[in-house]
Amino acid sequence: MADAGRVTNTGLLGRLWSGVPRSNIPNIMVAGSVVVGVMMLLIPLPTFLLDTLMAFNLTMSLIIILMTLYNSRAAEFLSFPTILLVTTVFGLALNISSTRLILAQGQKFDGKMIRAFSSFVVGSRGNEGLVIGFIIFVIIIAVQVLVITKGSTRGAEVAARFNLDAMPQKYMGIDAEFSAGAINEEEAGRRKRELQKESEFYGQMDAAAKFVSGNVKVGILITVINILGGLIVGVSLHNEGWQGALGTYVAFAIGDGLVSQFPALLISTATGLIITRATSDASFGADLSDQFSRQHTIYWIASVFLFFMGLLPGFPAYIFIPMSVLSGMLALSMGRKAGVKKAEPAKAAAEHTQDASTDFSRVAPLDPLSLELGYGLVPLVDKDKGAELLNRVTHIRKETALDIGLVVPKIRIIDNMRLDTFEYCFKIKGVEVGRGSLRMGMYLAINPGKVREEVTGEKTTEPTFGAPALWITEDTREKADRAGYIVVDPPSIIATHLTEIIKKHAAEILGRQELQAILNSLEKDYPAVVEEVRKSPVGLGGIQKILQNLLKERVSIRNMVEVLETIADYGAVTKDVSFITEKVRQALARQICFQYADDSKTLHMFTIMPKLEQAIIDSRIETAGGLVAALKPETQRRWFTAMHNAQRLVLEAGHAAFIVLCSEAARPLVRAATAREFPNLVALSALELVPDIKFESLGEIRLEG
Repeated sequence: MADAGRVTNTGLLGRLWSGVPRSNIPNIMVAGSVVVGVMMLLIPLPTFLLDTLMAFNLTMSLIIILMTLYNSRAAEFLSFPTILLVTTVFGLALNISSTRLILAQGQKFDGKMIRAFSSFVVGSRGNEGLVIGFIIFVIIIAVQVLVITKGSTRGAEVAARFNLDAMPQKYMGIDAEFSAGAINEEEAGRRKRELQKESEFYGQMDAAAKFVSGNVKVGILITVINILGGLIVGVSLHNEGWQGALGTYVAFAIGDGLVSQFPALLISTATGLIITRATSDASFGADLSDQFSRQHTIYWIASVFLFFMGLLPGFPAYIFIPMSVLSGMLALSMGRKAGVKKAEPAKAAAEHTQDASTDFSRVAPLDPLSLELGYGLVPLVDKDKGAELLNRVTHIRKETALDIGLVVPKIRIIDNMRLDTFEYCFKIKGVEVGRGSLRMGMYLAINPGKVREEVTGEKTTEPTFGAPALWITEDTREKADRAGYIVVDPPSIIATHLTEIIKKHAAEILGRQELQAILNSLEKDYPAVVEEVRKSPVGLGGIQKILQNLLKERVSIRNMVEVLETIADYGAVTKDVSFITEKVRQALARQICFQYADDSKTLHMFTIMPKLEQAIIDSRIETAGGLVAALKPETQRRWFTAMHNAQRLVLEAGHAAFIVLCSEAARPLVRAATAREFPNLVALSALELVPDIKFESLGEIRLEG
């Protein structure tokens, strides 16, 4: 029955253990170890278990110091401060347990680890061994207290303070790299999280270093108590003589002190190593190997010096001469390796030149969008000077994504020595699309047409819209503001120009790779829509052209779900990109109307005389680039003259947009025909008007004569 009961209990424990998730097993083991360590302070341990735990403590200390040597960065060992506390408590618990057994058992104490350290490690028996052991113990304590512990504590304080002070600059550096396109948003977030962890790590190490200092002090106190308490217990309770009690308890106290302080010495050394370890891409050993093998000349000098020392009378030549030969062999070996390393780049360059002449697949693709700066404008992106332009670029990318729905790819910012000192230019896929010139330390005062008082300055033209402007100094800035000028600084000029470049050339920036990224992002929340549109006969290229048609007319594609649903609806009927574009515009009618309506929700527009509109429709020609209106030259000239007159009326009335209303069939033809002459013209079809918007007709565009 008893056996059956045991089997049942084992089966129950097995079922309970099997029910524990594997991910919780490490947590349970750690919690159990901490509880056992605390209980050791109260419960006496048998000597066998005490020896086992002491060996385990020594092994763990060795593993910890090896881990600090093999880690490339201090923050890779984030759990070290907590481990430091746990190992300190565990070591103290062992020390207290061993003290209890030594005082209780006296000469009968048979702890193997303590006896080994009190005899074998010391190397002598009797009074001589006691003296040697005591001296070694004192030296270990002195090294820990005066050298390692004190240095580690101070190093932890300095590292924590300097790391905290450097955090803002490090964050700015990451933001600068992200703005320049060197890293993506995910990488920037990962680096910031690592910085946060590193800061927390050094802060915790500042506190954890105190554990090491306290452990050493308590170890000294426990050893003194072991000696004094042992003598009192041995003489008064165990009836031992002073000589016998001294030989027994002092030996055990020294052995116990050594067996407890040796792991503590390893932990203290690990603390010092992890505090002083600089950030690197390799382990400590690899760094030493690399840094000690860079200059072979110093080993030749060392070899000569050692050989000279060996020749001096009284010095051991049998030591210095072999060391001199060894140093010379190292110098010779390093010199050969250095020669090989110098030859490799030249060989690689030759091979690269030869391969480049025949292999064109390695040519790097052009940047989707880049900003090139003259030498004098480099301070605008200098991290040490705030990198104000980089912050502006990051903000522009976010604002553009919200405004037109297009996530602009990384904008590469580089210096170009071919530009004038204070000149900049924008390029899309290597082709220049905009250029401007600045005056560092000055401000651009733009005349919006309502200036109350003229100010003095260097006349120029605003690079984005071509408006008349002045370069003014800091002293004139406040006066220009009061006079009604729009005053902007150099970073704002580039930022405004970049925003306009993106809006104007958004269709060129949207490639198929960007479209694929948009679809992949939407697929997480709208899988049915993305799946249907991908199966549509329109294809990825057709979707790209539809979106490009919208962006050319500055229609935001942020409502991508509505756009894709409309493409899926009409893509099953036709593959005509122009037709589907009009249907997408009609689906976005409310968005388009509100985009151009004034504060009173009113659209001010012109209409086209029916005869002219029909002539435009009849002249329709379909080309590879889309639909165009091939009007007779005389008719087109008269039409454009009427359009110029209408545009002048819009400007005089102060309306924000030049809007022309026409039929659905004529709308794409009107926009295509006027794109070059009237780039800001807004062509709306009657089907794009929504009931929420009021309309005001400014007149009819007619062919005069």
